[in-house]
Amino acid sequence: MKIGQLAARAKLNASAIRYYEKLGLLAAPDRLRGQRRYPAAALDRVLLIRFASEMGFTLAEIKLFLSGLRDNASPSPRWKEFAGHKILEMDDTIRRATRLRDVLKGVLRCHCASLHECVACLELSGNLRAARIRS
Repeated sequence: MKIGQLAARAKLNASAIRYYEKLGLLAAPDRLRGQRRYPAAALDRVLLIRFASEMGFTLAEIKLFLSGLRDNASPSPRWKEFAGHKILEMDDTIRRATRLRDVLKGVLRCHCASLHECVACLELSGNLRAARIRS
């Protein structure tokens, strides 16, 4: 399929497909009269790249992730280790997001007369102290 067809099916711009090729995330396709011609399997790889990117993986992480991925084979131990590290990172992100949500809920209920008073209330509640420790 042509690059425009691949991009449309993956809901990406053609420039993203070319960028993935440049980074080595996607193999350079054969060319016919100078036009890129992708095999059908390229769509699966591009969709996986897009999904991983939307889930917060960096392109460098995706490249590492894909380098251990083989068709019709179970994930390698390195691939599983990578997934385990990413889960820990996600758990930390969830904890920080939960803390931020709690602080923002407190701000919505705030009736303080000044910023100084508001900071003091946050400090007493432990939210500001926890935010300072995490940053």
